[in-house]
Amino acid sequence: MENQQEGPQRQRSSAKGRFRTRRVVLASVAGSAVLGGVLVLLPWERPAEPAPPSPGALAMAAVTAGVPATLPDLAELIGEREQRLRTHPRDARSWAVLGAAYVEQGRRLADPAYYPRAEKALRTSLKVRPQRNTRALAGLAALANARRDFPAARRWGEAALKLEPRRWTTYPLLIDAYTGLGEHAAAKRTLDRLTELRSGPAVLARAAAVYRDRGWREDAAASLADAAAGARAPAERASYLERAGQLAWERGDLQDALRHFQEAVRLDPDQRAAQAGQGRALAALGRTTEALNAYRVALTKQPCPRYALELGELYESLGMPEAARVQYDLLRERVRNAAAGGADEELVLGQFEAHHGDPREAVRRLRAEWHRQPGTEVADALGWALHRSGESEKALRFAVRATEGEHGGGVRSAVHMYHRGMIERELERYGAARRHLAEALRINPNFSPLHAPAARAASEALGEPPDEELPEPAEE
Repeated sequence: MENQQEGPQRQRSSAKGRFRTRRVVLASVAGSAVLGGVLVLLPWERPAEPAPPSPGALAMAAVTAGVPATLPDLAELIGEREQRLRTHPRDARSWAVLGAAYVEQGRRLADPAYYPRAEKALRTSLKVRPQRNTRALAGLAALANARRDFPAARRWGEAALKLEPRRWTTYPLLIDAYTGLGEHAAAKRTLDRLTELRSGPAVLARAAAVYRDRGWREDAAASLADAAAGARAPAERASYLERAGQLAWERGDLQDALRHFQEAVRLDPDQRAAQAGQGRALAALGRTTEALNAYRVALTKQPCPRYALELGELYESLGMPEAARVQYDLLRERVRNAAAGGADEELVLGQFEAHHGDPREAVRRLRAEWHRQPGTEVADALGWALHRSGESEKALRFAVRATEGEHGGGVRSAVHMYHRGMIERELERYGAARRHLAEALRINPNFSPLHAPAARAASEALGEPPDEELPEPAEE
């Protein structure tokens, strides 16, 4: 009986199994047909590609990450944020983004008129959202750096970092502030923390600046090469190439510098620092007409006081004092405009006055600058101004500070070495003067169309060192 009952059960089980098998086979066939249909349709019905980001979105990404953006994209972003704030005036984030975009626009155009607008936007952001507004605090730090107000940049940057210690974009702002204040150990510590938090092109570029200031030129050049290779946006890559060109210029590699500057301008025609760099390199290569044209283009679009000083000195070296005077007048005008926008151009004005104007006025201005933010560049400029005003003993202290690594003067600068050598020559310290003038010409034989010939003439006038200054021969 049990066997009789088992038979139908087995039959039913077998039938169910066959039914399941047929279902699986049918499903497989149907699935294959669907898949085949998809495969057939794919070439003809591809999904629509996502639209490329708008110029404003590109600028937003760049400003948020603290990297360069193109001028048209920045203008688009500024327009978008301004329109947004007309209908949403309590949008703290938009106020902070607008302020940061104004800072970058002012920096790219060398137009300090943007800085009061930036400050108003950033302070409005803080007013709307006074608590934990890291973005606005960081924007104020960036604004202070652009204005060369490094004490304020340090204050705002440290406040932002206290709120969000892991927000990596604050660290580059603090590195700039510490460097401007001559606090090179703090800058290096801040870089070390940054590299723990983040990697990538922007961090490599910031590391290169610190390495350059410490005299590690090969490391700086390698970091900038990696940064340029990894940069995605043309404006960002152009910025890193411009810095690489400046490094090549500082070590006297004129052709390499020119290549970097030219590629930067090709990628971003608004990269005016690279155009001024072309002028610098072309003048040293003896291509004077091209050099003058490059400087003029840079100054037309970005009337930076330093470019006016460089072009004026180039004219002066060519025996064209009237043309030089036009540039020096432009320099003074731009410094006045900067002051109206809250920016500090006392350093470049002091450098100009020391050699082409009133050295005592240069000392007065640069002493005040030194007390406020005692960076390496200020030490060198103040030392040269003191020397030009007849106070070479006092000058030497600052020249040593600008050229000795333990004082923060680790950067290998031909200009700094030239200044120190000339001060020592005036003080009849001829051995030291020979060494430092030779070092200036070894670092970059073409560091200035006006001052490099003076360095060569002074070095030749000093002649070979007497026997007592020669090093002892090594023992066998």
